[in-house]
Order: sequence, then C-alpha cells, then structure tokens
Amino acid sequence: MQEDVKACQFDANLIHQPPEPLHPTIVSRPFDAWGLDLEPLMKSSGGHLYILAAIDYFSKWAEALPLKEVKKESVANFIRTHIVYHYGGPRYIIIETEALLQ
Repeated sequence: MQEDVKACQFDANLIHQPPEPLHPTIVSRPFDAWGLDLEPLMKSSGGHLYILAAIDYFSKWAEALPLKEVKKESVANFIRTHIVYHYGGPRYIIIETEALLQ
C-alpha cells in the first residue's frame, strides 16, 4: 500500500497533456451526415458475427444490418440500399471503424 502511495506522489508533479478540444460535426438538416460503426456480436443462430450500424447525426435515426463477415462490398451495399436509396445521398459519412475501409 505504501509503495502505491509513494508512486502516486512521485508522479503527481508530472505535467499532463491537456485534452484536445472537441470538434463537433454540425449538421443543419436530417440525413445530411451519417456515422457508421461496426461492432462484434456473440455468434448468432444465423452465424452473424458483426452488426453494422449507421446513425443520422441530426435526427438520431438508426439503420443496422447483421453481417457474417466484413467486406467492403457489404458495407458499400449497405450504404447504397439503407441510406442513399431511402434518404438520398448524404454530404458526410463519418466512419468510426477502420475495418470498414479495408
């Protein structure tokens, strides 16, 4: 216990990097900017391992699709059929996960 206290007191005088300022995405109308994210799932009965989710930054409307594997063709098809065909082409698509680009 005393070892931990000494270590904490020793590091207390170090200068810590201040956090970077946030740069919010400002949108003025629905379906203008979408965020895409990919999350792992527990294996489902259908064999799906991931869920691809898109959220509209203005309205918070969500679209989602379960995936068995991550392929850029699947992501492009999801954007086309679930976003562009329904709501028109967005000005921005913010991708949260690098795996969606590969």
